[in-house]
Amino acid sequence: MFTYAYQARDAQGASVSGVQEALNEENAINTLMTRGLMVLSIQQKSVSKASKNMGKVSETDCVLFTRQLATMVDAGLPLVTGLTALYEQCDPRKQLGLKRTIGDLSARVQSGDSFYDAIQKHPKIFNRLYVAMVKAGESGGMLAEILDRLAGFLEASARLRKKIKSAMTYPVIVVTISIGITTFLIVRVVPVFGQIFADFGAKLPAPTQFLIDLSAFIRGNWYYIVGGIAAAYFAIRHALTTKQGREAWDRWKLKLPVFGPLIHKICMTRFSRTFAQLIRSGVPILEVMDIVGETSGNSVMEYAIRAVSTDVEKGEPMTAAMTKQKIFPPMLLRMISAGESTGKIDVMLEKMADFWDEEVEATLAALTSLIEPMLIVVLGVIVGGIVIAMFLPILKLNDIVSGAK
Repeated sequence: MFTYAYQARDAQGASVSGVQEALNEENAINTLMTRGLMVLSIQQKSVSKASKNMGKVSETDCVLFTRQLATMVDAGLPLVTGLTALYEQCDPRKQLGLKRTIGDLSARVQSGDSFYDAIQKHPKIFNRLYVAMVKAGESGGMLAEILDRLAGFLEASARLRKKIKSAMTYPVIVVTISIGITTFLIVRVVPVFGQIFADFGAKLPAPTQFLIDLSAFIRGNWYYIVGGIAAAYFAIRHALTTKQGREAWDRWKLKLPVFGPLIHKICMTRFSRTFAQLIRSGVPILEVMDIVGETSGNSVMEYAIRAVSTDVEKGEPMTAAMTKQKIFPPMLLRMISAGESTGKIDVMLEKMADFWDEEVEATLAALTSLIEPMLIVVLGVIVGGIVIAMFLPILKLNDIVSGAK
């Protein structure tokens, strides 16, 4: 994005001067005209400092930007014209990060950089997969087609993440509510009953006495409990930032009884779809393996892909190299072997990605339908157990009173 110094006249004929941020001179003049100014002279000053702090760009905005730019380039519009149009339609209140990013991309392209070089300056927004596919598209003169494929890939990835988040939303809400209710009962309700039962002067039933003791312990040591939970949380969070901690966490996730196979299928989906898109876009095979490893989302998967890449670099067929890694299921190996024979690896991998997408969706639906009643039962048992334990002395009031006498 550039800064332009201008001199103009307003509707009353008064002379006005100032500076205007814009993608180019034409964009600056159009912006000033929309403000009711007649431009007399305009001159570029420098690159806007705002481009150094781009702000955040949401995944939805990135997908929309890619899809719209692909449509414009496919329609024959020059790249700069398409970027200018997208810049002008961005809402500065809701899409400031995207607006600044597009402005910087346009300024770099106008300065002579390729689109690949321009997006490479924004690694937090455009990952290596995005950059590699755009580079291949520019090199092969298929930028519109590549952008369209990229938009479809990003949309598919976003759909998968939304399915996972929506499936986990209900359990998280129920668990949070159950913890809140249980804490309230133990901290606020149980002590009231404890004071009432203390007047009996008799031995209480074991469940009731346990709850009263637990309530007293929590109320007397709540700061230690909260501090311990906070310390454990930050310790685990720090451990996950280390290489060893992340590897242990990723291995443990894959071994979980129910969620392990689901996580494995998600990794396979991401691997197959990313690999297919990069191969179809003309990215070299070794670079494909490197990018797929980075975007796999699991360190176990990443190490397996790196080992395959090393064997392929030595001249070994990809199917033979992948067979050595246990993480790749036999079905995938069969499909890749068929793809190598026919020269259609991308088609085979795309089919596998679609298959695993359906598997993930079915698994999530089954888990959701199973988790909901289980959580309700658990919540009922906890709350019901507390209520029964508190009313147990009242049900046995005669025995307790006679025991006290």
